[in-house]
Amino acid sequence: MRLVLLGPPGAGKGTQAKRIEERYSAVQLSTGDMLRAAVAAKTPVGLKAQPIMEGGGLVPDEIVVGIIAERLEEPDAAQGFILDGFPRTVGQAKALDAMLSEKGIALDAVLELTVNEDELVKRMETRVAETRAAGGTVRADDNPDAFRKRLVAYREQTAPLSDYYRGTGLLKTVDGMRSIDEVSTAVNAALDG
Repeated sequence: MRLVLLGPPGAGKGTQAKRIEERYSAVQLSTGDMLRAAVAAKTPVGLKAQPIMEGGGLVPDEIVVGIIAERLEEPDAAQGFILDGFPRTVGQAKALDAMLSEKGIALDAVLELTVNEDELVKRMETRVAETRAAGGTVRADDNPDAFRKRLVAYREQTAPLSDYYRGTGLLKTVDGMRSIDEVSTAVNAALDG
């Protein structure tokens, strides 16, 4: 399974990606995780990305495209992959199409989790409170102001991907506001159908 997973921050993409990964023996490729790892390791890419991420902005295309291109070369990605958090713009989608074409790889589907943004803000606030109560560390970009900026950026830059992928015939949508298990059932039906 070679899949792009779309949806705004907090929509449950990471949770669903893990379940898809298990069901289809595909590796989850989260650009957010890869970028956070680069920031933590203080790599050149991480140092460029850190202030942008902490301010709730989107990391420039050339940085993200480079990380993904390198990651697709690793052996575990040959079995299939789930791109979570990439592409974020139509420009990135076109760059992904070109890169995959060069590698002789085609996407099987693009899955979009649709959600209510007001509910997402409540979910984020709950997740932060639960993480703090459990003694965990809260990401710097998990605060209401940065989260709202991420939602605006998603709406302006990433939401147009729905139309782009609808035009390719690859787009499948699932209501992401249901319970995790209900969303998983709908995701499996969409991918198997």
